[in-house]
Amino acid sequence: MRPSAGLSPASVDPDDLAGVPVAMVDCWQRVRTRLVSEVGEAAFKSWLAPLALQDVTEGAVRLSLPTRFMRDWVATHYVDRVRRLLTEEMPGLRSVDLVVAPKLKPLAPGLLPPAALAVPLLTARDLHAPAMMRAPPRAEMNEVDPLSPDQVSVPLDPRLTFETFVVGKPNELAFAAARRVAESATVSFNPLFLYGGVGLGKTHLMNAIAWHIRQRDPSRRVIYLSAEKFMYQFIRALRFKDTVAFKDQFRSVDVLMIDDVQFISGKDSTQEEFFHTFNALVDQNRQVIVSADKSPSDLEGLEERLRSRLGWGLVADIHPTTYELRLGILASKAEQLGTPVPEKVMEFLAHKIASNVRELEGALNRLVAHAQLVGRSITLETAQEVLHDLLRAHDRRVTVEEIQKRVAEHYNIRIADMSSARRARQVARPRQMAMYLSKALTSKSLPEIGRKFGGRDHTTVMHAVRKIDELIATDASLAEDLELLRRMLEC
Repeated sequence: MRPSAGLSPASVDPDDLAGVPVAMVDCWQRVRTRLVSEVGEAAFKSWLAPLALQDVTEGAVRLSLPTRFMRDWVATHYVDRVRRLLTEEMPGLRSVDLVVAPKLKPLAPGLLPPAALAVPLLTARDLHAPAMMRAPPRAEMNEVDPLSPDQVSVPLDPRLTFETFVVGKPNELAFAAARRVAESATVSFNPLFLYGGVGLGKTHLMNAIAWHIRQRDPSRRVIYLSAEKFMYQFIRALRFKDTVAFKDQFRSVDVLMIDDVQFISGKDSTQEEFFHTFNALVDQNRQVIVSADKSPSDLEGLEERLRSRLGWGLVADIHPTTYELRLGILASKAEQLGTPVPEKVMEFLAHKIASNVRELEGALNRLVAHAQLVGRSITLETAQEVLHDLLRAHDRRVTVEEIQKRVAEHYNIRIADMSSARRARQVARPRQMAMYLSKALTSKSLPEIGRKFGGRDHTTVMHAVRKIDELIATDASLAEDLELLRRMLEC
């Protein structure tokens, strides 16, 4: 279904609705318009624009796509959303069927989903693509010319720029290195290797580098994609015996950016090709930027020579966020949203959600959306109510080891005393307190908790829980200590 000139992405080609009841034309157009707003224009153009309304009979809607690959992808990722929107337009709808209609007009090359070109080679021993990614016979593939760097690259997120990146001690080296590489006309560090845990800002910096380079010098050829997509492009080249075009495409760019390189671990053929691509670019003094969840030396499943090459340039770690950095991120996000958020609420979120910046920003988005849609002000009470599932998930992450450490620090004893046989009161009482908190704040069973405390029996843990319960009813000082420790561990 090829949009005509002047039509919006959601517009329908009249030829595609030949034979469809007139009453359904406006209905289908409204559904397409809502899909654009829900999934975004880029995703819509890639996957949902080719959807054609074939017919509507007795409450059953039949939609068609030009290839089996696209049908399977839409069935996996979007059909529930399409069904929901159609049901709102047609309350009596019983089913939505997706079919392949190869005789439809071919898509314009610009609308062919880049991911659809990544055809796995099913016989390669090192590639195990999911069933939905397995390619249809070549007869069902649309023949296209080699893709330009912009078509190969993943779409950049306009929100992820250097200006919106909040800098703190945990990420200042990575930020400074990324900025230097983006602003330099020559190669500063080759490669630049960024690594850190999930949701700490690697993808943000990668997007920011790509944006800055493209805006500063649009003539520079930049390819930014995930390691997984690099693998799929390579598989397609193998299958169609087109490796020369693949090599030319990736080895002629000015900047190659690969996100989440750990995903090619164990993929021998892909690693081999990436190794040679890497060497070719470095030899030509072209910039290579890579990100991963671990440092090169800690990446398992990568060949030693590849790990060595990745550690050649500058390796910059993005450490877990501090409380101050999380607070700064929340303040920046609230300013972008244009919604005043009480300082106490931001402090609460910064304490509670410490492991993942994406979850932190997502929590704030939920709070702001709730306030705008329901009309309630943002308070600590509404934050606890709206985010109860997220907060509960983070509460469950408290470990017995962390409890032992906090309790030992509070009572100024050694962590080793938690597992020792010492029965002196100054050691036994904190140990009982730690057992009590382990039972209250973790999902561990009594035997599991006992094993963490020097292999003690579960009855010992039960005794400790009962003892602390008795003492907090009569000992105000101990009750205060318990509440303080609980708050420290839950924050």
